[in-house]
Amino acid sequence: MTDESRRSRTRRTVLKTGATLGAAALAGCTETTGGGDTSDSTSAETNTPVDTTDAGSEATDTPTETAADTGYSVSMEPVGTVEFDAVPETWVANNGSWADMGIALGQQPPEGVWLPGRYHTHYYDDVPGVSVDTDDMTALYQDGVSKERFYALEGDVHVIDPNFLQNRFKGWEQSDVDEVAETVAPFFGNSIFSGGYSWHENYQYYDLYEAFEKLAAVFQQRDRFEAFDALHEEFQSSLDDIVPPEGERPEVAIMWAGSDEPEKFSPYLISQGTSFKQWRDLGVRDALAETDVQDFHESRGRIDFETLLKIDPENIMFRGQEGKSREAFEDTVVAHMENHEVASKLTAVENGDVYRGGPLYQGPITNLVLTERAARQVYGVDEQLFDRQRVAAIVSGEF
Repeated sequence: MTDESRRSRTRRTVLKTGATLGAAALAGCTETTGGGDTSDSTSAETNTPVDTTDAGSEATDTPTETAADTGYSVSMEPVGTVEFDAVPETWVANNGSWADMGIALGQQPPEGVWLPGRYHTHYYDDVPGVSVDTDDMTALYQDGVSKERFYALEGDVHVIDPNFLQNRFKGWEQSDVDEVAETVAPFFGNSIFSGGYSWHENYQYYDLYEAFEKLAAVFQQRDRFEAFDALHEEFQSSLDDIVPPEGERPEVAIMWAGSDEPEKFSPYLISQGTSFKQWRDLGVRDALAETDVQDFHESRGRIDFETLLKIDPENIMFRGQEGKSREAFEDTVVAHMENHEVASKLTAVENGDVYRGGPLYQGPITNLVLTERAARQVYGVDEQLFDRQRVAAIVSGEF
């Protein structure tokens, strides 16, 4: 695309206050990981990646048709206040957390996400009428992230934390962020999935529903957000009957296993961030938290079966396995551990408590699915914990 065609492109959605974004995006230190998405452990982090509300916008609290017709603004750290002259129709999302929020708000799927393979849309299978096909969804990361990809996608808004673009791999500078924001469409996002980034220490994290409310303001879908928020509150209340007293709760060890026959793993300590929401809500104990194992975010370290046997957690949760069914996971990773000289001695292996540990990203729909699955894994819950038909009704606007 030529500079002339870039300048002549008419955008429906306009960023009118770029100064705030520029200052905030420069606040974080630069963290470089080269290509980022090639190795098991780096892949886990690059697309793992996490979460408060600075309302900052009348649209966030009281979006109306009039606001959509005359323009409106929404505020979020680190991008500041973003003004829209119309409700976005096409959009680009950083990952499956934001993509799932958009689906929950009744929007079309995003034109692109960081890695479509990590947007696990099979979680929608049990929700009637809700499905997303990622086959034609553009991967933003393809051995780097090209600005030309943003020009080609022509989204009306980029739901991406600009600091993520600048700090997760070599390639983007503040000038690149400014160019795309001014010439294509604004950035509006926050890296909520992980609390482990040093460059995120200087600005606010949002929890899942705080971020969801912000995106609802962008898409002018306050009613859908409130319906989901009410459903989520009821769901959270139902967990009170499931979670035992603190001293009786099981321990879990969460790690990234990137192959069918893993020997080493990237350890994840339960912490801030949407990717751990189900485990925090279920009140499990972190088997790695009181050991000298360092979180992958901090050390980029890995542990082996010998180290794991010394800890001997009750439940083992492996990330990086969400593309498999439970049966396929057992036939590969679990079978490998059962036949392994060291791994076979683990209590979790002996008791059949090795599970898929959930994805790096989750939004309001997928969080319901994943929390229910986790409750089955660690508490033996058999019943459905949320109403699939009610979720479908909110997505379709029939609530």
